[in-house]
Amino acid sequence: MLRVLTAFALFTLTENAVWIAMLVFAYSRGGATIAALVAAAQLVPAAAAAPVVAALADRYSPVVLLTGGYLAQAAAMAATAVAVIAGATWAAYAAAVIAATAVTTTRPAQSTLVPSVAATPDQLTAANVVLGWLEAAAVAAAGLLAGVLISLGGVGSVFAVCAGLGLAAALLVARLRVASLAAPERQDDPAGPAGVGAGLRLAARQPRLRLMLALLTADAVVVGALDLLIVILAISVLGRSQAWAGYLDFAWGAGAVLAATVSVVLVGRRLGAPILAAALIFSAGMAALAFGVGLAGTVALLTVAGASHCVLDVATRTLLQRSVPPELIGRIFGVLEGLVMAGLAVGALIVPVLVHLGGNRLALLGVAAVLPLAAVAGGRALISLDADTPVPVVEIALLRSLPLFGELPAPAVEGLAAALTPVQLPAGAVLIRQGDVGDAYYAIAAGELDVQQDGHFLRRCGRGEGVGEIALLRALPRTATVIAHSAATVYELNREPFLTAILGHALTRRQADRIADARLASGPSWRG
Repeated sequence: MLRVLTAFALFTLTENAVWIAMLVFAYSRGGATIAALVAAAQLVPAAAAAPVVAALADRYSPVVLLTGGYLAQAAAMAATAVAVIAGATWAAYAAAVIAATAVTTTRPAQSTLVPSVAATPDQLTAANVVLGWLEAAAVAAAGLLAGVLISLGGVGSVFAVCAGLGLAAALLVARLRVASLAAPERQDDPAGPAGVGAGLRLAARQPRLRLMLALLTADAVVVGALDLLIVILAISVLGRSQAWAGYLDFAWGAGAVLAATVSVVLVGRRLGAPILAAALIFSAGMAALAFGVGLAGTVALLTVAGASHCVLDVATRTLLQRSVPPELIGRIFGVLEGLVMAGLAVGALIVPVLVHLGGNRLALLGVAAVLPLAAVAGGRALISLDADTPVPVVEIALLRSLPLFGELPAPAVEGLAAALTPVQLPAGAVLIRQGDVGDAYYAIAAGELDVQQDGHFLRRCGRGEGVGEIALLRALPRTATVIAHSAATVYELNREPFLTAILGHALTRRQADRIADARLASGPSWRG
């Protein structure tokens, strides 16, 4: 998890730094109109590619998509650096388009990967909070990095440094091993438009899912506009140097860091009301920027806007993750990534139109109205966004990682996941005692357990392993004692649903028999 989080922080740092650098580069060559067109040129292909590419995260390990995306981004950023330094403007724009398209692989893969390593639903929320904090910190750092590098070495240096950071991100995740969340019979589903259609059909059938996608798209429109508005505020309104575009972006990111630190309170709570409040505060901060508040006021309002945007994004994406069948998470987040890229493009394109019609004030007020309009369209449904029972995505991911359940179809796995009961074990606690009657199977989600027989240590097991199946499958008393080596989280599955699932599916029964026979044949060290 540490490697995943570190790589994501590097990705966010580079994504935002090169975005600022390209906007500054384009603005210096043709003002707001050219900057908006260059932004749209990067985002439109990305919006089209995102849903199709992200479907791969459901068919294969998301690590493949994540590593490939990081490598493609690094290569494209290096090419952009060469073009900018050489003065090849159109080549720089083309390379930036490739980099922006490669970006679309990251978040869908990340959204599939995180549930696969979380131990409980609350840990899933907590992991998303940490990711939100890291993203906010990286956004803030990106503003400073872009500002300093532009001052010292020009725009090209930003792309060169970020290419190296992108390569480091790829190396961090390249050797991870995480299985696909899709059931075996879904592995041959198409990854192209037909596969994406499953995600679109799911969104069309669920009003709450549509509302979450609409909110995140509206948020992207505002962010896409704000990226360009920050450049305009720095250079044209406040009369500062190009580097101040990075410094103002740092203020936005600093607010997000503060909010991400506080957003730990979202863990275990309902999320509808925080989502609505964050959307309205974000819009209010944007609207206030229209009234000439000076440098200090601009910095303060951008900080507020960054904070509210962070809460909105973390809460809505977490709720979306809880609401989607695990085998479709990659596809839904691919659809979302496409919508976000399209929203960013629309936001960038409406800025020069609004500036032309009514100046900077109309541009700020018009952009500030986007999220309230989306909130009004959602109506009361916003408050009850998380009223439905969430999909047990963490539990499904855990079961899918166990060889014993690898052949079960998706509905059966989801049924078993709903029957799991989490058990927290302090270090030294006894989970299974030798000689007792076997009445449950235990899947290990976090921590380590020691298996002992007659007081002798046999083996240590951890996440992705289970204990207790032999006693259930072979009607034997417990042949070993299992003790928590460290604080651990396990999921208990009672005898009846366990045996119903195993014995009711031919492939799974054969797999269980192979595992049981192999462990019994290998001696007491496998028994539990």
